[in-house]
Amino acid sequence: MAGVDIPQRVTELAQPILDTLGLELVDLEFKQAGRRHILCVYIDKPGGVNLDDCAEVSRELSLTLDVDDCIPYRYSLEVSSPGLERPLKKLEDFARFQGRLAQIKTSELFQDEQGNRRKTFLGTIQAVEGEFVVLHLKEGQLARIPLDKMAKAHLAFEF
Repeated sequence: MAGVDIPQRVTELAQPILDTLGLELVDLEFKQAGRRHILCVYIDKPGGVNLDDCAEVSRELSLTLDVDDCIPYRYSLEVSSPGLERPLKKLEDFARFQGRLAQIKTSELFQDEQGNRRKTFLGTIQAVEGEFVVLHLKEGQLARIPLDKMAKAHLAFEF
């Protein structure tokens, strides 16, 4: 199976399962921890996922992966919710969570409306305009950040 993009292939295999169960694929990671390989699948649905959702996806996906045999290593499959600090990857994610607090890290320096240059932005998701996400920053000003320049974004939880 040389040359197989494991996360891409697993995504292709998981999507029909998730669609059938009314679930969304939030994120997928295939990582190595020491000598172990771990496939982490993060799922969600309106109102949140429960243990039964995770168990069902784990069972179905495990069977599908065994048949497809696209992972040439021994690995552990972990299926869970994305948690309170859910990753934001698509413009649809930002639109869905408009009004919520988010943290965005960019791949290069960007200016907010006051001219402050930075790579980390914390604020409330104000809007999605074209390919830009508009944040109302904690300091009070706005920042328009292009999706293609985001290195990482997630909901932020305030205590």
